[in-house]
Amino acid sequence: MGPGLGLLGLVWMLVGAPLAPGAERRLRTPDAHFLVQEKFECRFANGTAGQVRYVYRETYDRQECWRFDSRLGRYVALAPLCERDVERFNRDPHELAVRMARVDSYCRHNYGILGGFLHSRQVQPTVMISPTKAEPLAHHTLLLCTAAGYYPSEVDIKWLKNGQEQTEGVGYADEIQNGDWTFLTQAMLETVPERGDVYACQVEHSSLTDPITVQWEPQTSDSAKSKVWTGAVGAVLGVVFVAVGLYLYLKNRKANPLQPPAV
Repeated sequence: MGPGLGLLGLVWMLVGAPLAPGAERRLRTPDAHFLVQEKFECRFANGTAGQVRYVYRETYDRQECWRFDSRLGRYVALAPLCERDVERFNRDPHELAVRMARVDSYCRHNYGILGGFLHSRQVQPTVMISPTKAEPLAHHTLLLCTAAGYYPSEVDIKWLKNGQEQTEGVGYADEIQNGDWTFLTQAMLETVPERGDVYACQVEHSSLTDPITVQWEPQTSDSAKSKVWTGAVGAVLGVVFVAVGLYLYLKNRKANPLQPPAV
């Protein structure tokens, strides 16, 4: 069951009034500093409200303590400290029934509010290529293709060299979910570029009618260009000096003809 929509519930603290969604509060006593946090999560298979998984987690002192999973229908202890509480919860039919009812009262209810918006939302990715070396023609170069700011998740990225798809030296990073309901992912290509090669990153996404293709060609760096121009100017000046020297030598020889040896 893939995560189509995740909804985080209210965070409740060990003491004090309920907080706003996503909020946290630390309990401070003279000899203790710890945090208790509850999270509620809904997972929808294939982006529909048909198959729903409700997960309730409690974290204590930065460690997940226990978890209720509607697929199992019971609590699971994830830390020795919480085993006795989990045993008590699992012996309570009312507690288990309340948690299972959250599949409808919490998950499906919120899906009816947000589901239409999420299904109709389409955001196209932006694509860029960046080399990792300042000297693209020097030895191995790692090209990085970044597809960013797209929704929904999942894109298909291909590397092309001179029109041919590349499979050797290609790697993919994990997809990252941004805080603005968009995603980012990257694909890498390790290669030895030569002058005249044309590389392309091709991205396909459900928001696009045609793939986005961004090209990159290895260019000689400014320092290399400077060295080439310096060498060319030096060669030209060398030829000029040789020509001037030869001209003066021949002119001087013509002005002072050789005399025959005395008899």
